[in-house]
Amino acid sequence: MDNSSIYALVGYSALACCVIMFLVWLWSLRIKNAGVVDIFWSYNFPIIAIILLLLAPGFETRKLLLCGMVIIAGGRLGTHLAVRVLKHLRQEEPRYAQIRKDWGKNAEVKMAFFFQAQALSNVLLAVPFFIITLNTAPQLGALEYAGTALWLISVIGEATADAQLAAFKKDAANKGKVCDTGLWGYSRHPNYFFEWLMWGSYFVFALGSPYGYLAIISPAIILYLLLKVTGIPATEEQSLRTKGEAFKKYQQKTSAFVPWFKKA
Repeated sequence: MDNSSIYALVGYSALACCVIMFLVWLWSLRIKNAGVVDIFWSYNFPIIAIILLLLAPGFETRKLLLCGMVIIAGGRLGTHLAVRVLKHLRQEEPRYAQIRKDWGKNAEVKMAFFFQAQALSNVLLAVPFFIITLNTAPQLGALEYAGTALWLISVIGEATADAQLAAFKKDAANKGKVCDTGLWGYSRHPNYFFEWLMWGSYFVFALGSPYGYLAIISPAIILYLLLKVTGIPATEEQSLRTKGEAFKKYQQKTSAFVPWFKKA
């Protein structure tokens, strides 16, 4: 593994993501909506994948497979978020409105650092991608095929959960209600579960490459964020504020995370 290749790829990726997030932050100032950061956090992974596809020295078939997976998954999620955010572009998502309120008069400056932190998190979470695309072994192994299969399950699962929630919200009769149909009848956050499973699939794929065990950092970080920081805690706090008793009853009936586990 060539250290100079690693440093160059990481550097190019970090530069691209930071520049994109700086421009997005400027846009967020103009429209007063920090929620756009989520869109471009997702799109930054395909950007990294394109950089690696063009510049990484690994086996071409492996690069095409991995980078194709990342582009499809990141593009799908980013577009899903864009559709949601752009419908209410001038109305900031409550989660970010609350953050802005908590940060007070220095909110915009702190947001600038927050956007850059999101860019750097893109690069950190891309560790499996760097490992995989530096692998020059001229054939794919069983772990790489297993990772691809797991990725396919995760992308289909997440897309299904997102589609079910979007359909529920589209029905005016459901206004103010809690989505408890489909996968949402088993888990309060099936989309988060499959998102984490996707990062697990990249880890499995990376195990087929030298130093692949280091890729565990990505699903570990995602799991921590989802369970303890910006995922489930923030989402459920907002749901409790807006849906109150209905959401409390929903919490009692469903699993917080794993979609196939349902409480009695």
